[in-house]
This record gives sequence, structure tokens and C-alpha cells, in this order.
Amino acid sequence: MGSSSELSEVTREFLNDLSREDTATLKTGLPLIRNIVSFGKVTKWLAITTLGLLVGFVLLWESVLKIVAWFRPPT
Repeated sequence: MGSSSELSEVTREFLNDLSREDTATLKTGLPLIRNIVSFGKVTKWLAITTLGLLVGFVLLWESVLKIVAWFRPPT
């Protein structure tokens, strides 16, 4: 990383005011936040995939029923 002079004054003040416990909390909390964000992306794609499979299955079943109807004798 660069030197602390690259940080804004507000950021430097915030970091200087942190206690050891605050720093430890941030270090343990950041991976948790990353995991939550990643899980949200995975959940979104799982929902999209499930919906796509459901719609695809319905369309396939409808097509199969139409093809089977071709081979039935007229009533």
C-alpha cells in the first residue's frame, strides 16, 4: 500500500481513533461481509437457474404432449 499521506484527512482521523478492539473487529468482520456478498450472488444465480429449469421443463412437457397428440387417432 501507499503512504498514509494518500489518505484523506477524514479517513486518517477515523483510523487514528480506532482502538485495538475496533481493529480486531474490522479484521474479523470484513471476511464475513465478503462471504455474505458472495453468497448473495450465488443465491441470485441459483434462483435464476431454478426458474429457467422450471420454465424449460413446462415448455418441453407441452411440446411432448403436442407430439403425442399427433399420433392419437381423432375422436
